[in-house]
Amino acid sequence: MKRLLLFLLLAQSVLLVAAQQLRNPVIPGFHPDPSVCRVGDDFYLVNSSFHYFPGVPIFHSKDLVNWEQIGNVLDRESQLPLEGATSWLGIYAPTIRYHEGTYYMITTNVGKRGNFLVTAKNPAGPWSEPVWLEQGGIDPSLYFEDGKCYMVSNPDNTIVLCEIDPVTGKQLTQGRPLWQGTGGRWPEGPHIYKKDGYYYLLISEGGTELAHKLTIARSRNIYGPYESNPANPILTNCSRDGQSMQIQGTGHGDFVQAQDGSWWMVFLAYRNFGGSYHHIGRETCLVPVEWKAGEWPVVGGGRAVDTLMTVKTLPAVPVKKPASRTLFNKGIQLGPEWVYLQNPIMANYQLTEGKLRLVSHGTLAENRQPTFLGRRQESPNIQVETEVTLHHPIEDKYGLAVYQINDGYLMFYATSHDINVEYRLKSVNGILASEDWSLADVPERVRLRITSNGERYYFSYACNDETSYTPLADIECSLVSTEVVGGFTGVTIGMFTEYFFNNSSATAYGDFSYFEYIER
Repeated sequence: MKRLLLFLLLAQSVLLVAAQQLRNPVIPGFHPDPSVCRVGDDFYLVNSSFHYFPGVPIFHSKDLVNWEQIGNVLDRESQLPLEGATSWLGIYAPTIRYHEGTYYMITTNVGKRGNFLVTAKNPAGPWSEPVWLEQGGIDPSLYFEDGKCYMVSNPDNTIVLCEIDPVTGKQLTQGRPLWQGTGGRWPEGPHIYKKDGYYYLLISEGGTELAHKLTIARSRNIYGPYESNPANPILTNCSRDGQSMQIQGTGHGDFVQAQDGSWWMVFLAYRNFGGSYHHIGRETCLVPVEWKAGEWPVVGGGRAVDTLMTVKTLPAVPVKKPASRTLFNKGIQLGPEWVYLQNPIMANYQLTEGKLRLVSHGTLAENRQPTFLGRRQESPNIQVETEVTLHHPIEDKYGLAVYQINDGYLMFYATSHDINVEYRLKSVNGILASEDWSLADVPERVRLRITSNGERYYFSYACNDETSYTPLADIECSLVSTEVVGGFTGVTIGMFTEYFFNNSSATAYGDFSYFEYIER
């Protein structure tokens, strides 16, 4: 009996410890600029999407740790015009808020008309057409109080507040400057909260790289003056405490209070791999907040945040993960994790005879609605695979792309006579490896496989019904990192087709049987 009791106590302690292990990121891969709101027992979170369509992925959670994507806020071209957008443009940091039965998402379409908001009764959609706003800057946010709707954004490197009509978008008051931060560059990402008689203004400073940080000020009046927290920054890994951690670039956060009264913050950060390089993007992380009545919030105990924290979390509620293999059967509904580059030409994506037919339209480098369908890389350790049937006799390209930006990506593709791994870095092209076939040996079908361990991508292939794969090449992941090729996004991996030298004299297409994404 004593042994049984001891065993039960030990088991209970193990479960307790396991329940207190918080692993970051909570939404891995290219999911930057998180904003969160709570409605009852449910949490909803949105992220930036830049030049990808559909835009602004939206997630649901019961525990702030386990998240399921339930849709994309901007799923129509009328909501999200992306003509000519690169990964430097498109949808910047969104904010989600809930007020009197309506969900609001406010954001910026950089390169188009600027700031706008959309609304919905159900966070899974549908969301309204855009309501365009007058005040400029980026990273707009909303705050509701006493029948009024306030908007903050950062025109001229200053956090500016105005009152708006959220139905028409009309600006009702002149913009009032609130704060310029503590002196860090690019004060942005403002959010306003009211607690214990104070209005708290949370912002990001330092740029979304190593110097990224979160700072906060408060005032008894929403229009100020705002007093800076003497303990600023309240979150940064650009410190002696955080300099050796894998997580870097911590910033751009949003507070939320859970149903048990505890406070939390979601924020963005990136993970380095193979040195000081990050390639899978800025990710959504979580940290507990201590916020005593009348005092300043203390984030993560005032310490740097790493990939593993021992904290008391909310009771875990697991969520369903997307299927690892997608078969392109007629009538299939693709999950919300799938994305295109810019607004897709849907006629170039056809379901036919149990396969996805991709019709070529220009090249990835040209960035004019290229034919590409993929998903975010959410783990450093992955295996991605597809099978393509070739149909055109000229050297058009059909295969997989490891895409960071339109002048920084890898291509693994088959043509009518060979298989290549090619890189494009700021207009410099190179063939890493090729396997030449004589025309008599051209296979009907080619399976292409990419694996990664976080530091290198490995490329292998198999022809027709071969069961073994032939290694072709491998390359450092840093080649498509933000530090090398730039951009604000992260790697997406997907199927693509390209014309040979943009040969548009004939219709070229490849038929893809399936797409498999496995985290290992």
